[in-house]
Amino acid sequence: MNKPKVLQVGPLTERFNAALAAAYAVTPLWQQANPVAFLREQGEQFELLISSARFGCSAEQLLCLPNLRAICSFGVGYDSYPLDLLRERCIAISTTPEVLNDCVADLAMGLIIDTARRLSESDRFVRAGRWVSAGFPLGRKVSGKRLGIVGLGRIGEAVARRAAGFDMPVRYHNRTPIAGSPHGYAASLLELASWADFLVLTCPGGAATRHLIGRDVLAALGRDGILINVARGTVVDQDALIEALQQGVIGAAGLDVYAAEPEVPLALRELNNVVLVPHIGSASEETRLQMEQLVLANLQAFIERGELLTPL
Repeated sequence: MNKPKVLQVGPLTERFNAALAAAYAVTPLWQQANPVAFLREQGEQFELLISSARFGCSAEQLLCLPNLRAICSFGVGYDSYPLDLLRERCIAISTTPEVLNDCVADLAMGLIIDTARRLSESDRFVRAGRWVSAGFPLGRKVSGKRLGIVGLGRIGEAVARRAAGFDMPVRYHNRTPIAGSPHGYAASLLELASWADFLVLTCPGGAATRHLIGRDVLAALGRDGILINVARGTVVDQDALIEALQQGVIGAAGLDVYAAEPEVPLALRELNNVVLVPHIGSASEETRLQMEQLVLANLQAFIERGELLTPL
């Protein structure tokens, strides 16, 4: 029996690539000598596509895939896909929700603790041999502090549950209040930032949230406030954030995502009051395996029944 043809835009783990190739006739787009020319010449043969939040699929690529029926994407981000065009052409798309909620929320709490207690900075202090001649500056307490969440979805709720263990009062800002939520609702970002000690971003990326966090919100967060971004780099005006960190407009930041990954500006890398991690929100062995399995399950479900298990 002929294996279903699948176009894979970019590589994932070796384990996933091997499992995909074992079950399907996979064409790795990134391995083609000229990916653009390949799509123009042979794109019509593909009905199924595998990609990720990192690689996505551009409008230009979709134009070369006239028979595409479904995209199975690794990750929860979807700002790298032209959603309007997908809807117009009735192309189904799935992501991998739920399975990564815990790991991303764990990281958000880790960044909260790290930035407040200055863990990464103190590690550098000890490694540099400075402890023998000086004491390390004081950090800030986490327990009991006010936590503001921008985007109270699945991941935001998971962060709020963890914050309860630290006796942190929680408020949130969404476009509209969530019926039945036990957390206080802030009608505006400025209201939430003015109230919060920690402002955690767990909202989607894309045009609707681009530079949602700008100079006005950072000023409202204040000199003792801490920004945590485990959402998307585009949600924050990165230049404004750098300026705020340099000038003491806010106290610190913990960042998992950036405006143009994997590039991180030197100005950020030179600052001591920011913790920088390389987009590792879902990067645990257990979670990545679950994400891979869900991508494969979505693909097989669409082939067998024409339906995705976790459609966007």
